[in-house]
Amino acid sequence: MKLGKYLIKLKDSYKKSKGAFAFFVLLRVMVMLTLIRSIVTHEYENLATCILVLILFLLPAFIEDIMDVDIPPVFEGIIFAFIFAAEVLGEIDHYYVKIPGWDTMLHTINGFLFAAVGFSLIYLLNRGSKNFNLSPLYMTLVAFCFSMTIGVIWEFFECGMDLLFNMDMQKDFIVQKFSSVTLDPAQAGTVIHVKDVTETIIKTASGDTFTVKGGYLDIGILDSMKDLLVNLIGAVVFSIIGYATLKNSKSNKVTENLVIMPKDHENA
Repeated sequence: MKLGKYLIKLKDSYKKSKGAFAFFVLLRVMVMLTLIRSIVTHEYENLATCILVLILFLLPAFIEDIMDVDIPPVFEGIIFAFIFAAEVLGEIDHYYVKIPGWDTMLHTINGFLFAAVGFSLIYLLNRGSKNFNLSPLYMTLVAFCFSMTIGVIWEFFECGMDLLFNMDMQKDFIVQKFSSVTLDPAQAGTVIHVKDVTETIIKTASGDTFTVKGGYLDIGILDSMKDLLVNLIGAVVFSIIGYATLKNSKSNKVTENLVIMPKDHENA
């Protein structure tokens, strides 16, 4: 998108919703302040994250221009807030570690957002084609499946980053009990139940010893399952709202605020 078109987009955003426009400006200012702070403190990884966030903030305008669609200000604001919360607050300011449930909250919102994106895609197809007349149930089912697929792909990404680049995107859980056939001395597939674990000692070939107080360190499995569960909750919530909206055509608040529409929808 050319600079002139982007400036026109900003002007249109201001006219459409002054509150949303002010919110977008506030987020960009906060990202720029974080970027300056990263330069001063020589935290160049955080600097790169800020640049990435600013680029992601431009994507909705590019998508609108390329696909000739209109992204509602409310939906766009939720996307921007999600990006800011995940990258700036979560990664740079370490909210993932400082605030319990931060990651869970974002994965729930992610499920809701991508259900809205999937719903928008199938809604645009259904609205713009004479050959399709999909039922509300089918449309919401596609939206739900789209959201869950994105959630699974993201967990694949987290696992890959942990395995290939020694990161810890799949956060650990300390558990006090587990069941495993690996502990069966006869190797007969008998499940051994281990309860009331109070401490785990980890020894490495180099002689390092790590002690896990309070139980057994679960590496990523429970975190991934929790993320997918809350993604499902977010997807279900939007699917119910979307289905109710399609079923009761008199209510159009969802389509106005959370569904991507063709730019000429007001004249349709």
